[in-house]
Formats: sequence, structure tokens, C-alpha cells
Amino acid sequence: MATLLGSESPCTGGKRRNCHSNIVTKFTASKITGQGISRGTQLPVGLLQERDKRAKWHGIPVLLQKLYESSHPNSDLSHAHSFLKVLSSQLSMEAMSFVTEDRKTAQESTFPNTHTFDLFGGVDLLVEILMRPTLTMQKKKPKMNDDLVKDCLSVLYNCCICTEGVTKSLAARDDFVLFLFTLMTNKKTFLQTATLIEDILGVKKEMIQLEGIPNLSGLVQSFDQQQLANFCRILSVTISEPDVGNDDKHTLLAKNAQQKRNASPSRAEVNQVTLLNIPGFIERLCKLATRKVSEATGANFLQELEDWYTWLDNALVLDALMQMATEEPEQSSTESSDESSLATSPLRHRLPQSMKIVHEIMYKVEVLYVLCVLLMGRQRNQVHKMLAEFRLIPGLNNLFDKLIWRKYTASNHVVHGQNENCDCSPEISFKIQFLRLLQSFSDHHENKYLLLNSQELNELSAISMKANIPEVEALVNTDRSLVCDGKKGLLTRILTVMKREPPDSSFRFWQARAVESFLRGATSYADQMFLLKRGLLEHILFCIIDSGCTSRDVLQSYFDLLGELMKFNIDAFKRFNKYVNTPEKFQTFLTQINSSLVDSNMLVRCIVLSLDRFESQTEDVKVVEVLSECCLLSYMARVENRLSFLFRLINIINVQTLTQENVSCLNTSLVILMLARRKAKLPFYLNALREKEYAEKYPGCLLNNFHNLLRFWQRHYLNKDKDSTCLENSSCIPFSYWKETVSVLLGLDRTSLCAIASYIDEPFMDLDRDLLED
Repeated sequence: MATLLGSESPCTGGKRRNCHSNIVTKFTASKITGQGISRGTQLPVGLLQERDKRAKWHGIPVLLQKLYESSHPNSDLSHAHSFLKVLSSQLSMEAMSFVTEDRKTAQESTFPNTHTFDLFGGVDLLVEILMRPTLTMQKKKPKMNDDLVKDCLSVLYNCCICTEGVTKSLAARDDFVLFLFTLMTNKKTFLQTATLIEDILGVKKEMIQLEGIPNLSGLVQSFDQQQLANFCRILSVTISEPDVGNDDKHTLLAKNAQQKRNASPSRAEVNQVTLLNIPGFIERLCKLATRKVSEATGANFLQELEDWYTWLDNALVLDALMQMATEEPEQSSTESSDESSLATSPLRHRLPQSMKIVHEIMYKVEVLYVLCVLLMGRQRNQVHKMLAEFRLIPGLNNLFDKLIWRKYTASNHVVHGQNENCDCSPEISFKIQFLRLLQSFSDHHENKYLLLNSQELNELSAISMKANIPEVEALVNTDRSLVCDGKKGLLTRILTVMKREPPDSSFRFWQARAVESFLRGATSYADQMFLLKRGLLEHILFCIIDSGCTSRDVLQSYFDLLGELMKFNIDAFKRFNKYVNTPEKFQTFLTQINSSLVDSNMLVRCIVLSLDRFESQTEDVKVVEVLSECCLLSYMARVENRLSFLFRLINIINVQTLTQENVSCLNTSLVILMLARRKAKLPFYLNALREKEYAEKYPGCLLNNFHNLLRFWQRHYLNKDKDSTCLENSSCIPFSYWKETVSVLLGLDRTSLCAIASYIDEPFMDLDRDLLED
């Protein structure tokens, strides 16, 4: 042992007091360098036993040595399993405290047993034991005892959550990560394996390639529905683009630079294609998403639920389950034939209906997330076709009252982004994920009419006929066999629950986004009237003006929705004027708009575009009447008000701070100038910008900033087909006119009255000349 621990014995003379620290130091150093002692099996048992009590190792190094000696190849692993059980009981208490006590930071002082287990090589030893069958040369691989595998996985998971660095070290072993997927074929060890994989993939530096998993297609097809739902938790990590986690990286400038560097499809995109190529995968997800609770409680329900609780890693979810279990009595009268076995099981196994519901909700959250990500990917049209074919939307509609929105759920938490972790209750997560899915499903896609039922489709046709306008082609082409059943479609149901939400509820944000996505794209008069007849405009105005809502997220979503609802629709402006019938109400409305133009600029754009169209329809008596009476149109008709919006829109953004959220301010300012150019008033607006600069005593700043923004606009939009199509559809201005106007504004001829350069005095030219240089 002298060669391992130094020239002096660690247990003699003056070194005796530092024996524990020397051993620990040597182990720690070996983990960093890969040299020297690495596990307790390399130390004499006597030494370990002598130092155990003083070092407070609780016999773990000695147990590890016994585990090692009893787990050699071809040995009877029953003895090894008995030692592992003892170790597992010591470590599980620490893991339980970690889960139930707000997840403390993993450190040695908090979880000494787990730290000692890892320090003395326990993690590496369990990996060796698990992977040993793969190392044999025999054709028939030896099979390990299922309980031994479960306990190995259990201890590894406990180490991951309690000891810093364990998860990352396991994630760095690609061979082990891929091996874990092979363990998922065994139903008895599936849940433990899935939980460990999810934890490992969450910290893995490089996203795993699904196509590298041996026989992935066969693996997925072997899963029952519960296993497939759990597998979706793992898939969510493999198909979502990693969150960059830094606000600077979210800028469009940084994103465009990253896209240049990574022209080929990302790993997430490749993984999405891999999943879509698995036969029956999307169909099974649709069945999972739309099945009723009674259909989910088969013979394995109780055992599976027990495993779920064992491996639950979210204390909030556990609290919700237990709370609901005590709040609601057992509802045996509602049991279906599938649940009849519950009646004859022991009393402790008779579960309240509410617990079954939450259990099913947990599954659906994961499934809906995967479907939502696939809907936003490059294969969107392929996914759309399959979701329609497998009747996802009618299925969700049938679940709406009984499961999705079966009761009111308070939600005043922060609105989360698509890839952000959410610590909400299962009910809240489910509702948000459901609304996200509908938003993705409806957004700029003709399948949006599947959110209606047959009667509602007929109503749209009748609206078009009464207005003497042709039906939208997408409506005509909608397959009536795939639309919603029942008295209401999903869109109408969302409107109903939206009106019941408290003013600052974050559900309002997602509900408004879902409804807005139905309206987005080429403006449809019939779609707008369908929603106007259901009182949507009055409800939105109440929320903005009268409800006292202070949530910026909710207000932004309502401004955007109001813009889509009113755009080019003279009836909507007439309704607006009827609701906003006092100067005080109108002033409150303007105050809300002006409080954050980043949030309200899409509505400003709608008003400007609508005003321009109405002014060209003066032969229509109804239009003339509304133009003369509507306070909103009259306000925007005054050139000083349009200029005020233009000044601020240009001033609140610059190239370095442009994001997907605020780039709309640039496009709204462009809309104002394009409409001015149509009326040969562009020079007047540019000169007004120049005068504003000098009045504010910063000559050149505003126009140079706008010049840089337009240069960026050219780079950004001229290479993105989807964005250009969206701009054209939403404004009814041909994209060629957008490009032409930007080119005119960026003209180099200083004698041109339509070029920005003509309005910047020579000393103040090109303040940020190199801003866009690569």
C-alpha cells in the first residue's frame, strides 16, 4: 500500500490524524487525473474499518468492497444483491430528503452517504455490473435479475440527484447512455431506466442522436401506452432546440450568425425526422392524447401508479396528488368495466377518481409537448396531415369539459417560454400545453378550420354569402369528417372559458394566443365576424380598459388579438366605438397602448393599415359613417399622431437589441412609411424625423439607427421565405413593395428625397458604419 498512498504508512506516526483526508484527497485526485487509486477495493479492509467511524463513512467503503468481490464475472450475483440492498437503503433516505425539501444544492455536507459512495467508486462499479452482460463473447447474453437491475438503477439515480458531477460523468459515457435504452425493453425495469435516462440527457453536452439507439423503431413499438407516455419525457429533451439561456444569444443578430455557422439541420431536427419515420408513432400519440381516463385504467394501472410515485421527481406533483386524494371521496359509481378490478382490490389500492385523472393528465402533458414541438418543426405539413387524419382535434374537443377544463384552476404564475422548465401543478401544465398545441396547430395553416364543428363551418359560409364575398378556399377544402363533434367546436369552447378567467390569469395569455393564431395569415372577414358575434371584441376591450389587468404578457396578447380581429373590418371599428363611448375610456385605452409600444405595436399597425384601406372606400356609406364617428380612426388620421408613433417605434430598438419579440416594431414603422410612400409623402415623414433629431439635440442618431435597422432587415428577411410570406399576408402589401421601399430608403444618392442619407448631415453620417460587418 506504500506505493499507493506514499512512502509512509497512512496509519502510523504523525500521519495518523490526516489519514481520512489523505485517502479522500487521493480519491479526489484520481477522479481528476485518471491515475492512482480510484475505489475502495484497492484499500485493505482493515484500514477502511479502522477509519470508518471517525470519518463517518457508515460502513459504505467496506460494503462496496464486498459488493465488488461478490460481483465478478460468472459469479452468483445474489450475494452482491444483498450488499447492494443495504447500500440502497442508506442512500435512499438522502434522496428522499432531496426530493421533499425543495431540492437543496447537491454537496458533500448535505448528502454524506451518497458522496462517500461515489468517492469510493460505487457509481463506476454499478455501471460495470449493469453493462457486464454486453461484454461477454457468448452468443446468448447472460440475463441479470430484474430486481438487481432495478436496485442498481435506483442507486445511480439517487447519486445523480444528490451528488454534484455524477450525472455529468454518466452523460459523458455514450456507451452507457445507449446501453440504458436497451434496458427499456424490460417492462419491470422500464420506469427506473426512463427516469435515469431523462436525468442524464438533461445535462448531456451534446444532444443524443436517436438514430444511434439500437432498434429504436422496435423498441418504441414494443412499449405499451403508459410506457410510450413516459418515453415522451425523454423525447422532449431530444427534439427541442437547446435553450441558449442568455438574453444576448436571443437577438436576431446572434441567431442569424449562428444559422450561418450551422447551415445543416440540427440534431433536434434530425431526431424529429427519426421519430416521424417510426411506423404508427404519431397515431399512438394521438390516441394517448385523446383517450378518456376510464380507458387508461387497465390491469397494470395500480402497479404502474405505485412505480410512478416511487420515481416521482416533482414534489409539487406529489403534493397535488395527495391533496386531491384527500379532497375527493372515492367515486366508485363512475368506474367503468376497465376499473372493476379496483373494487375487489385491498382498500389501500382503491384510488379516488381524482387521482386517476391527475395520473392521466401527467401523461398527456408529455405527449402534447412532443406533438407541439413536431408541429413547429421542418416537417410541419407532414405532422399536420397525420394529426388531422388521426382526429387529434375532435378527440381533444371531446375531452375539453370532462378533463382539460373540467374545473377552474387558479393561475397567476409567470408565463413560461416553450423550452422553459415549469414547476406548475399538473392541471396548470396540462392546460398551458393544450393551448400551446392549438396555437401551433392553427397558426398559418388551412387545417385551422378543424377547430370548428359542422354547424360552425356552415355559419362561416353563411357569413360569406351574406357579405357577398367568396368563401375562403381552405374552408371549402376542409374535410367535414375530421372536424369537431358536439354542440361546440374547440375554438368556441376556448372563448367560453376565456371570459371566465380572472383579469391577470396567465391562461388568458395562452387563450388569446390560441385564438389569435386562428385569425393570423390572410385576413378573413368571415372568421372575424364569427368571433365578433360571440362578443370577443367587447371582452377584450373590457380586459384592457375596465378590468384592472396589469400583466404585460396578458395585455400584449390581447393587443395582438384585437389587431387581428379588427384589421380591415369596418364592423369591428363600429363595435369599438360603441364600447369606447366616453373620452375617459378612450384615454385609458390610449394610455395602455402607449405604456409599451413593443407590446401594442401590432395593434397600431392594424389601425394604420385599416385606416388606409377605409380612406380608399369613400363610396361606401357605411365606411364614411364609421370614418367620421370612430374616435380611434380619427385619432390615427391625424398625421402628428402617426409621426409620434413612428418616432418612438424607431427609437426603442436597435440592431443589437432586435429579437423575435420586438422586430415587429421595425416592421410597423416600415408600414407607416410604405403607406406614406404610396401617397408621395415619404419625404415629409423623413424630414419630420430629421427635425425631431435636431429638436431633441441628437442629430443623426435616429436616422442612422433606422438606416442600420433597414440594412439588417434586408439581410434577415430576404433569406427567409416564411417571414416574408407572413409580412405580405398580414399587411396585404406585396412583399416586392416592402423590398422596394427598403431599397429606396437605403439609396446612396444624397439628392434623392426618399433616401435616408439625404436627411443626415455629413458630419453625422454612418455613426455605426461597421455594426453589421461580419
